[in-house]
Amino acid sequence: MYRFLGICLLGVMLSVVGASTVSAQGFGVYEQGACMTGRGGAGVADPCPDGSGMFFNPAALSMDAKVMTLGSVLIGPRGDFTDTSSTSMKGTVSTLNNHWYPVPNIYVSMPFANRYAVGVGVMAPYGLTTDWPEDSQGRYLGYKSVVQGVYIQPTFAAKVNDKFSVGFGIDATYLNVELRQRVDLATQKLPNGLPFSAVGVPMYTDFADVQLKGHTWSVGYHLGMIVKPHERFAIGARYLGGQSVDANDGKIDTTQIMTGLKLPPQLGGASIDALVAPQFASGGTLSDQSATTTLPLPAQFVLGVMVKAAPTVKLFFDYQWTNWKKFDVLPINGQYLKTEIVENYRNVSGFRMGTEIGVGAKSALRAGFNVHGPAAPDESVTPNLPEGSRREFMLGFGSHLSKSLSLDLSYMYLGQPDRAGRTYAGTVNNGTYSFMAHLLGASMTLRF
Repeated sequence: MYRFLGICLLGVMLSVVGASTVSAQGFGVYEQGACMTGRGGAGVADPCPDGSGMFFNPAALSMDAKVMTLGSVLIGPRGDFTDTSSTSMKGTVSTLNNHWYPVPNIYVSMPFANRYAVGVGVMAPYGLTTDWPEDSQGRYLGYKSVVQGVYIQPTFAAKVNDKFSVGFGIDATYLNVELRQRVDLATQKLPNGLPFSAVGVPMYTDFADVQLKGHTWSVGYHLGMIVKPHERFAIGARYLGGQSVDANDGKIDTTQIMTGLKLPPQLGGASIDALVAPQFASGGTLSDQSATTTLPLPAQFVLGVMVKAAPTVKLFFDYQWTNWKKFDVLPINGQYLKTEIVENYRNVSGFRMGTEIGVGAKSALRAGFNVHGPAAPDESVTPNLPEGSRREFMLGFGSHLSKSLSLDLSYMYLGQPDRAGRTYAGTVNNGTYSFMAHLLGASMTLRF
């Protein structure tokens, strides 16, 4: 139970608009523009000229035209958990519900005084959504996590000279969450201190459904620079500042699930549902209550180069570092419980590479590949975040439909090797998570 409350309150930290745990390291979402996604997310040294530079590199705002981009990526995660333990659950398979999750993004950029530009971007660089059946094996850690959040980033960019540009953004982050899980009666305690399993209650007996709702605001920053010593070569870097978010208004609501079970005759035969009912009353462990926590949204650093290998061919290479080590402990400060949970995430490096090939005067083909390791150690892999090392393959296409309107499309396949994990609090890993995803992106850009 305590483990779940911690993970629920973690959700208030995470930011996404309908996103899924499928993209970047940990609970990151890197697909913030169809053009850049088609390149594998690579291009910090030369972002696409569609406004998405507000995320990929704030120094890349357009200095010669007003730009407005509307886009979204649809994320389709697919996965399951297979129990490999020596218990009676061995061989049990739980499968994610099949859904597509939209992650929209909006960018508006306006130049002024020839060498400057301002803009506003709306994006979702971190997030978490998982949706398992209510009877899935991991329901006691979490069967549904729906987190919604928005990064609103006012951005300023300056072209210091023809070879050097810088950019700066302020991130105002709104976070909202609704998370759900079940509680197993067999693990609860009788008044004499014995677990209910000692009086014949079978394991995996649901007797409570727990729901968390909460929201909060946080503020961070974003820096970027681009150096272009030659028209065929550029170097870029960006730093997305980490945020430490205080979630102070989490609300936990619980619903009792009737089991119809009774104590054995030798113990009086009383209704177990009536016996546990006080836990749901005011002040009880499972009563409605508020709780708070403080957690990090990790900092990101990306360094990359662009090489123009031919008049119509660009190559991109990026290195990305994310400070996941900040997510080491999850503190819980509730009305009726206080605890902290060790997560022990680790810093992660990733490598992105991509290409863009001009086709005629109006179109471009794109392709990309990236690879990164897992942020979570084995003991932190649960149904709430079954992430691991990933290999991602991208394709993209862009075309100018008119002088002022362009369309970009992208497809991404995410592959993840099977990962050991668990489905129950306080246990060692008891099975294997299999995971993959398809991502479809589209953006429309208007220049005027």
